[in-house]
Amino acid sequence: MQDRHDLLTAAATALDHPSPLLDRAELEAFVDSFLQRRQVFLDARRRHGSPLYVLEPQVLRDRAEQLVSTFRDELPEVSAYYAVKSNNCPLVASALVDSGLGLDVSSGLEWELALDCGAQEILFSGPGKTEAELHLAVAHRDWVTVLVDSFAELELLERTAGAARASVRAGVRLTTNERGLWRKFGILLADLPRFLARAEECRHVVVGGLQFHTSWNMGPDNQVAFLQRLGAALQDLPAGHRAQLGFLDIGGGFWPPQGEWLQPAGTPEGKLREAVRPEAEPVAPSLAPHRFPARPLQDFAREIAAALRTHVFPHLDCRVCLEPGRWLCNDAMHLLLTVLDRKADDLVITDGGINAVGWERFETDYFPVLNLSRPSLEEHECYVMGSLCTPHDLWGYSYFGTDLQPGDVLLIPTQGAYTYSLRQEFIKPLPQVVSV
Repeated sequence: MQDRHDLLTAAATALDHPSPLLDRAELEAFVDSFLQRRQVFLDARRRHGSPLYVLEPQVLRDRAEQLVSTFRDELPEVSAYYAVKSNNCPLVASALVDSGLGLDVSSGLEWELALDCGAQEILFSGPGKTEAELHLAVAHRDWVTVLVDSFAELELLERTAGAARASVRAGVRLTTNERGLWRKFGILLADLPRFLARAEECRHVVVGGLQFHTSWNMGPDNQVAFLQRLGAALQDLPAGHRAQLGFLDIGGGFWPPQGEWLQPAGTPEGKLREAVRPEAEPVAPSLAPHRFPARPLQDFAREIAAALRTHVFPHLDCRVCLEPGRWLCNDAMHLLLTVLDRKADDLVITDGGINAVGWERFETDYFPVLNLSRPSLEEHECYVMGSLCTPHDLWGYSYFGTDLQPGDVLLIPTQGAYTYSLRQEFIKPLPQVVSV
């Protein structure tokens, strides 16, 4: 009965305290920043047709420079790596490598991309590395650091490197949450002394650092909390083990600066209504999307640096590594679509489907749909849907423009993260990528 009471209390709290709304002036300024450049996108549509992924390499270069300079303002030695999984388009990875970043890869497929891009610094992370993938790491050992995910993987890497009579640089990933799904990553913090002792016995693996990752974060609290735990563990390590740890990889997970924008159905109260009334109509869309704010990158850098100075640097003299993905690529890629059919005053069909992003994102996430052919800062309700044979093929419940007619060109901005990498050839072909 107590669980039932607690659930009802939590539900009432969610309903009584609705999620914050996205400020209208902020939204209109965001939309206007793209409408001011609409000719760039219309020219791309004229030359290449649609649907299109439109990539802006300069945005990637600017983000790379901002990331590195922001953290170097706070920390003495910083290395940055792009998490390829967030957008595995070769043009994205190449632009960031050219900007001086290394690459963080998690599979043989991503390895091939990193090599094709000419990356000179590669982190190989993730669980379940195969023997073939570790052979690849050994073959390119001058450029790679293997972030070992388990005791068994340490043994496999030792055998693989030993067979090649080679020595491989490595680190070890630490579990940040010992319960639930995130248990799959890394070793327990309590097992670090035992791991380092075993690594000392490995003649072909040189463990020189630590890695952790706290998933995506709207602020630095999770990273700071784990750094405090890590500091306590480092204090108890033998001095010889501490001396061999020359880098600390704090992962990524920094949320893009505009925060998270949600449809009503994506909010806690919207999910609650849908859960308790599944037979009812879905939570109605509106022209009042919600926003959960993200802290600026400067806040991440300042508070993480303070936690490092307090908890880690008294025990380790180490370089700090970053491996963001979403923060770097989110704003650099957009989707261009063309309206094919107006089936009702409040329903249009476009030539591109959500197979271009790989999931039913826009039922819960809000991104403005901009009519570049009839631009306006006025937003109108309309179901903007794709051409796949599924009712979940939705781009949005509204558009910015004076009207919406067949032939109009639509832009959905900031679709660079966890979209292109998840795309799938479901029913319709995939868009091509063009750079502007």
